[in-house]
Amino acid sequence: MKLLKQIQYNLRLSQYRIGQYRQEWQPIIKSVSQALSVVTFIMSVLCLVGIMVYIGFDHDATETLRIRYMLRVVQGMYAFNVIFNLLLNFRDTIRDARVLRWIVDTSILLTLVPLIFPPQSFWWAPKIYGLISSFRFLFIVLMAYAVVALSSGLSRLTGKRTNPSILLSGSFLFFILLGSVLLMLPKCTVGSISYLDSLFVSTSAVCITGLTPVDVSEVFTPLGLLILALLIQIGGIGVITFTSFFALFFSGTNSIYNQLLVRDMVYSKSMNSLLPTLLYILGFTLTVEALGAVAVYFTLPDTLGLDADEKMIMAAFHSLSAFCNAGFSSIPGGMSNAALMQGNQLIYLISSILIFAGAIGYPILVNFKDAIANHLHCMWIRIHTGVRPMRQVHSYNLNTRLVLYTTVMLTAVSWLIFLCLEFNNSLAGMTWWEKINQSLFNVMVPRSAGFASVNPNGFLPVTLLIIMVLMWIGGGSQSLAGGIKINTFATMLLNLKAIARGESGVTAFHRRISSDSVRRAQAVIAISILSVIIFTVLLLLLEPELSTKAVFFETVSAVFTVGSSLGITSQLGICSKLLLCLAMFLGRVGLISILVGLWGSSRDTSVHLPTENIIIN
Repeated sequence: MKLLKQIQYNLRLSQYRIGQYRQEWQPIIKSVSQALSVVTFIMSVLCLVGIMVYIGFDHDATETLRIRYMLRVVQGMYAFNVIFNLLLNFRDTIRDARVLRWIVDTSILLTLVPLIFPPQSFWWAPKIYGLISSFRFLFIVLMAYAVVALSSGLSRLTGKRTNPSILLSGSFLFFILLGSVLLMLPKCTVGSISYLDSLFVSTSAVCITGLTPVDVSEVFTPLGLLILALLIQIGGIGVITFTSFFALFFSGTNSIYNQLLVRDMVYSKSMNSLLPTLLYILGFTLTVEALGAVAVYFTLPDTLGLDADEKMIMAAFHSLSAFCNAGFSSIPGGMSNAALMQGNQLIYLISSILIFAGAIGYPILVNFKDAIANHLHCMWIRIHTGVRPMRQVHSYNLNTRLVLYTTVMLTAVSWLIFLCLEFNNSLAGMTWWEKINQSLFNVMVPRSAGFASVNPNGFLPVTLLIIMVLMWIGGGSQSLAGGIKINTFATMLLNLKAIARGESGVTAFHRRISSDSVRRAQAVIAISILSVIIFTVLLLLLEPELSTKAVFFETVSAVFTVGSSLGITSQLGICSKLLLCLAMFLGRVGLISILVGLWGSSRDTSVHLPTENIIIN
């Protein structure tokens, strides 16, 4: 009995001492863990750069060995970070890590197995040993871990209450510069490309515009098209959405502030539904792009002379570009390719559907998801209980109704006008089906897509004016389209109606639109007009030999991230290309957002000042 009591006493004493040691060493362990996070972030950047150099350049044996040695150092750092947190910071690791983060950490530890155990130890599973000992497996694991580490780091950066507008602008700028370097890699291009052209294409891709001074189908290799597609996807879905998804889904280390920021950006109603909303947006995007790729694959004519792999790559790239409203095409000659124009032209109809899906706006997609979920829930209750539940009064909010109604009306009217104006002009010689199809495609493209099936140089002047108005309007807010947005245009028209009727407020669908929304719409319209004027004047000063019509069209296309052109992009000088890069960047990020980020919020003293009327007539 005494021996048992002595053992119990010794165990309690050991637990007490361990607890004391843990309290004494906890600050040091926490500091080391934070330092490791910083080092891991830096190593992740070096890792991605090393992999980029390894893949993008041709190397001799010595250079290849050096790069592999550097990646081995990164591998060791990652493994040390994982082992340290598991042994000495286990409680915090268990609390913060999610399932996929465990998968990535386990994969890092698996890469150590071939370094510790000889091949003879895996006589029972030689294929598994061959897989985990291959450099391809190491590349994939290191890249996955680097993406997770960088996403977690960016997520923690947003948790420092960094101004959202500045953060968003900086994120886009980072990926533009990164893309400009990647697209210059020798294995990404056929021949060579200047850095200015690479910067222009990267800016156009991240800002999902589509303007390009080079022929994408001739200049870029499959690896270059892959990088271009990734830039388009990142720019389309949004940098913050991407990083927040990885941070939430892989590591679970998003701050409350960052979750609030992302919630507003993806139009999630609550914090609890943030991750499901992100998954829904990413899932919807990838599903539509995959279905679009399958549809495009079967519409590509055999006369293009492509094998199955080339056809698959072209279909996937085109589907992504159409849904993201990017306007890039890997098809030789673009959408005006003779083989496409002389075929059944179903590819134009599919492209129009993809453009519409991308330009409708994520808030509407989320509203659709919530409405469908509510209808299914009511149906389930009615089937299982026999009681008819009370339906939600407004399943579709004002934003959804306003955007859909305005989009349908605008598309129908512009479709009919284009068909009538160009019936015997650019559409001459086509069948009725081809004219109707081409008319629909050419009024969907100005929403922000930038494709060209019929040379716009052949359009009537009035048609070009209508096209530019459609560019100015664009698609839905928080969508992949450009322009001032359908929401802003509809609010402007409703405000005009309210003023004409002498009404004190702006209303739609038995709802009153807030004065803040009306004021913001007016500001967006004003700044869009000023931006076009300023950039057009500057471009005309830099390129006096070009026609005013072509310069004005190019400026509108850049500012509203459309990508259509009258063929002058490749003729522009260095300063003009840089100017258009700035126009595309401001058009994608939003000049108002940048101004808010730079000026910040100040104390509102207007409520204390006397009110006077200004003569407006």
